[in-house]
Amino acid sequence: MTVPLAGLRVIELSSYVASPLGGVTLAQLGADVIRVDPLGGGADRQRWPLAPNGESLYWAGLNQGKRSVAVDLRSAEGAALVADLVAASGPDGGIVLTNARPRPGLSPADLRRRRPDLIHVQLHGTRDGGTAVDYTVNAACGFADLTGPEDRTGPVNHVLPAWDVATGLYLAVGLLAAERQRRRTGEGACLTVALEDVALATAGNLGYLAEAQLRDDPRGRIGNQVYGDFGRDFRTADGVRIMVLVLTPRHWRDLLAATGTGAVVAALEDALGADFTRAADRYRHRDVLAGLFGAWIEARSCDEVQSVLRPTSVLWSRYRTFAELARGSTLSRHPLFGPLTQPGVGGYLAPGPPLVLDGRQAGPSPAPELGAHTGEVLAELLPSARVEELRARGVIGG
Repeated sequence: MTVPLAGLRVIELSSYVASPLGGVTLAQLGADVIRVDPLGGGADRQRWPLAPNGESLYWAGLNQGKRSVAVDLRSAEGAALVADLVAASGPDGGIVLTNARPRPGLSPADLRRRRPDLIHVQLHGTRDGGTAVDYTVNAACGFADLTGPEDRTGPVNHVLPAWDVATGLYLAVGLLAAERQRRRTGEGACLTVALEDVALATAGNLGYLAEAQLRDDPRGRIGNQVYGDFGRDFRTADGVRIMVLVLTPRHWRDLLAATGTGAVVAALEDALGADFTRAADRYRHRDVLAGLFGAWIEARSCDEVQSVLRPTSVLWSRYRTFAELARGSTLSRHPLFGPLTQPGVGGYLAPGPPLVLDGRQAGPSPAPELGAHTGEVLAELLPSARVEELRARGVIGG
């Protein structure tokens, strides 16, 4: 299939989640992303989760479709090779994506002297260049104080590295915006993104920070309930946990019709002076409504609930584990997933990019073994004898 970023070349010097995710997003859209790592791999080379043989599944997922170059980045000679890669990467190159602190010869100023139209995209932890990771940013931005059961005291972290994921996508979007600007003006750009800024911007854009500034009653924990409308988890007669929620008048009407509770709800409205077509009233009286719909759900099996709710607009799903998704037929039937043979790991079902272009879904691509493309990439710059000499002296790997 045609890939929209074909020809774009990005030199990636990164580790952990956000920066590699930005790179893999670009690679899945067709960019030639060359990940440069130190000899032996970076700090994230064996990051969990691991395959049974100890190979990193994290590495495999966040480096799909990239090329891998291993260089002694501590040496001036190795750093100079990377600078050469940036400088000589063609009219659609001269692009660096990194979360690493600049090394001598690889700072934006150093690279811009070699490549005046350089696009340099730098991830920081905090705006002032300080160190931060998803776990510390999440602790600092308020979300952990609202996560967890209502009766819980103390913060609750969540499993998803949400700020890494959001930041990785911001990095990809920012890089493409800078590349578009360069196409129009011929000028490069030094773009910085701070992980903490992404979290704070998200909290602000969702209204959470404005709410805290403007209201005297602080928002508290509500467990699995939906803030500002009616929604929560329920248990079916056969012990299955499901999530049910409504967000629009249509959802609400369909829930009443499906459960046959219209008359009871009307009586509750009269008794409480409420109008349950309004989200605020549904939220205010959520415990009463949860008792009503909970009784209906608890009297039926999950299959029975599904047969009633599936034809409606009501939003609902059963809770599943990763094991259920992986061992059932969900992945094999989903067009996002396809068979992948990952070097060093073996075969499994993996996702391709979650972007469907003109109705076509690209399949997954394996991640490279560390340094697998070192010789191939450097052969574009150097004679083969020089490449072998560098390998023999331990300046490059692969």
